[in-house]
Amino acid sequence: MTRVRVDLSGQGAVITGSTSGIGAALAEGLAANGCNLVLNGLGAPDAIEALRARLEDTYKVRVLYHPANMLHADEIADLIAFAHSELGRLDILVNNAGIQHVARIEDFPADKWDAILAINLTSVFHACRHAIPVMTAQGRGRIVNIASAHALAASPFKSAYVAAKHGVMGLTKTIALEVAERGVTCNTINPGYVRTPLVESQIADTARERGISEDAVVRDVMLHAQPTRRFVQYDELVGALLYLVSDDGASANGSSINVEGGWLAK
Repeated sequence: MTRVRVDLSGQGAVITGSTSGIGAALAEGLAANGCNLVLNGLGAPDAIEALRARLEDTYKVRVLYHPANMLHADEIADLIAFAHSELGRLDILVNNAGIQHVARIEDFPADKWDAILAINLTSVFHACRHAIPVMTAQGRGRIVNIASAHALAASPFKSAYVAAKHGVMGLTKTIALEVAERGVTCNTINPGYVRTPLVESQIADTARERGISEDAVVRDVMLHAQPTRRFVQYDELVGALLYLVSDDGASANGSSINVEGGWLAK
């Protein structure tokens, strides 16, 4: 767990897509600093409960779970209402839920396009739409959208993902301007490649599309994009999140923290 420490005692947070990967790491980072949480995401019920119970027992905070499907606006609204009701406030919203599909544009299934746009972009709109009135009434709130290096750069075979993440960047900037005088901020963290379950699932697909081995995908595609030649670590993303949700991050608004090993410097 990251060595960064911020006092979030008594605050309440929602993290979408937080039952594994980046979202679970971000949830643990907030819990370790005293924040009460609502987890959300897919997975085996036993595994989700084990994560929820471990975070609650380890960090002595309240940790709940809500099964909202990010494809459905009404369920996203219920997630935000549930968090506000159960935690008594909503200080932090982390929009992290995401899916991926790798294919050439002419072969890209229309249903995959629709699902990626819905989960990676439209769900961010719905969650922010319902969270902002709560945060405005409190006079303080922090929204952090987990975008991607692909919010600023493209890669082949990822048309829907790149389009969605570029959209998240534009949405974030627009929201930041609208909430700037309300004590609320809205920013993005743009990770490079992190060895998450989502990235693991891309390796075989990318190998097939490019006609290369899976080892070559990791070495020559993923890590080649990052001058550090290593995957981004979870703790590095947690540190960025803690800055943005802290009082020290109050003037970061409509901003991006790129955590991508130098990818975007090229």
